[in-house]
Amino acid sequence: MLGLRFLPALRKESDVTKSESIFDLVESLWRDPFNFSLFREVTYPAINISENEKEIKVKAELPGLEPKDVELTIQNNTLILKGEKKLEEEEKKDNFHRIECSYGSFYRSIPLPTEIDESKVSAKFKNGILEIRLPKKEEARGKKIPIES
Repeated sequence: MLGLRFLPALRKESDVTKSESIFDLVESLWRDPFNFSLFREVTYPAINISENEKEIKVKAELPGLEPKDVELTIQNNTLILKGEKKLEEEEKKDNFHRIECSYGSFYRSIPLPTEIDESKVSAKFKNGILEIRLPKKEEARGKKIPIES
């Protein structure tokens, strides 16, 4: 019965919402080997975005960088995060067999779901984590209207 999951027409609706199993990964590779999920481009830097009634908070992982390596701007209600991680001077004596550390420039644009008060935006950089706080404008927060009975 386990093999029936390979046939998309016989899958249950609930199977689609679950995280991918090894069977799903093999099926994806078989159907389209050049668009397999393990080979897709990874977006850098990794970010977390959260929101409450007063602000939007963005956290970006930027290991190995300093605040001077990063530039933040807001344009057309979009937060733009860009910078560059430079390759340190390598010694000519070393023979590299594998390089996994990423180097080069990066660019992320994050559309903001509501208008923010640009004059109150703050950013802190600590231990490779950039935290950006984007307070919402008073008008964008909305007003709760009490209902009388």
